[in-house]
Amino acid sequence: MEGVNLSDDRPLTLAILAMGGQGGGVLADWIVAMAEREGWVAQTTSVPGVAQRTGATIYYVELIRPRGNAAPVLSLMPVPGDVDVVIAAELMEAGRAIQRGLVTPERTLMVASTHRSLTVPEKARPGDGIIDGRPVLEAMHFAARELIAADMQALATASGSMISASLFGALAASRALPFTREAFEGTIRAGGVGVTSSLAAFDAGFNAQAPSPEPATRTNGAILGGTANERTLLTSLLDRIDTEFPADARAMLRHGLARLVDYQDVDYAAEYLGHVAALVALAPSLAGEAARQIALAMAYDDVIRVADLKTRAARFARVRREAEARENQLLDATEFMHPRLAEICATLPARWGKRVEQSALLSALLKNLAEKPRRIRSTRLAGFLQLYAVAGLRRWRRRLLRHEREADFLRNWLELVASEAPRDPPLALELLRCRRLVKGYSDTHQRGEDKFARVTGALPLLAGREDAADWLRRLRDAALADEAGKAIDGVLATIATLGNVN
Repeated sequence: MEGVNLSDDRPLTLAILAMGGQGGGVLADWIVAMAEREGWVAQTTSVPGVAQRTGATIYYVELIRPRGNAAPVLSLMPVPGDVDVVIAAELMEAGRAIQRGLVTPERTLMVASTHRSLTVPEKARPGDGIIDGRPVLEAMHFAARELIAADMQALATASGSMISASLFGALAASRALPFTREAFEGTIRAGGVGVTSSLAAFDAGFNAQAPSPEPATRTNGAILGGTANERTLLTSLLDRIDTEFPADARAMLRHGLARLVDYQDVDYAAEYLGHVAALVALAPSLAGEAARQIALAMAYDDVIRVADLKTRAARFARVRREAEARENQLLDATEFMHPRLAEICATLPARWGKRVEQSALLSALLKNLAEKPRRIRSTRLAGFLQLYAVAGLRRWRRRLLRHEREADFLRNWLELVASEAPRDPPLALELLRCRRLVKGYSDTHQRGEDKFARVTGALPLLAGREDAADWLRRLRDAALADEAGKAIDGVLATIATLGNVN
């Protein structure tokens, strides 16, 4: 084309993937503002993602040195294989960037936060629905030319700022952009909002390195709190863990012990250790899973536990921190609660609770009096005292109807595991893991128990089979994958065709 000067200059290209509230737009604006302050031409565009974690917003930035009086034509969208820097504000968003082809080993520097913000399907799935992030981490190392990965969210939270600031610091440390650290920090100062905390998070991101896991060890510090007898008993329990149980189960046993002391008391924790010891005597290979599942089963969710957690000082401190409330600001918290008749009966002494359940008149009266939605302001004295009174029922928990039923379920479950442990330890291990089906309270808890009964009810069909543990695992996985429980039917139908092997 005669008379037209074509330039082979190419812009620096950056793609930022961030969810709502993470400051992705702020980060993009910082980059553009810094580039323009340094005399570059810069442009940013954004493509909103879909709500509920089906995709983050992509902010796209292009930077180019000015060339005389000519105005460059910059692109509005990232092109796969043509992105210099990809910044991901969450681990799975880093995976999405790789899937889209935005990250290439020949060209792309990736800056990613390794923390997780769970998707709706992960939260809704019964049991543990969290997707394993390790394949994404491995893909990041393989797909990117250079990788900076750390928990940028934790760094930002510790600094009282947003993740955008720590990611900005990591970008500065990468030297992917031809600007000094002072230019980056000057851009934050020029914004004039949250400067001190943003600079602190920037510094943390600038110095970020992925932490290496530390092995769990027992500390030799003094045990604080409780009576002298309780401290003595707890010390003896910790010593028992170190002398009577396999080494690979000791860390989990200490976690379980701490959880149950916090949940109830030291005597309750001693019962827990006794349950685990009984199974370990039958099959030592069960120690680790027994330590985990029995602790979770004994620390069951009830209204007492909910009220206890909602009235703890640590919880109020966390709410203030998440709301970013300053010291001179008042913070109000409203708890939405809707107790059902079953939950109310469960918090009564066992005899009383059963009597109410068996009486239509008493059930109707209690339902009319208590079963209604409530909004309790836990930051006000009246609301706090209501919750504190419910939490105080903890001292009588083992006399209440809910505990009686949980204790019966625990005993029957452990007897079932113990019956299989000597002859088929792998099957006993899968029976231990079946406790994952039961959680929560009220309707959620009942559905979980129904699934548990259907899964374990297949044991007679699996008797004597070498692959019994594998089939039980498939049944459990089907139950966890389907809230309605219909997926179990297909597996049960298949098992019914196998026939017994005696």
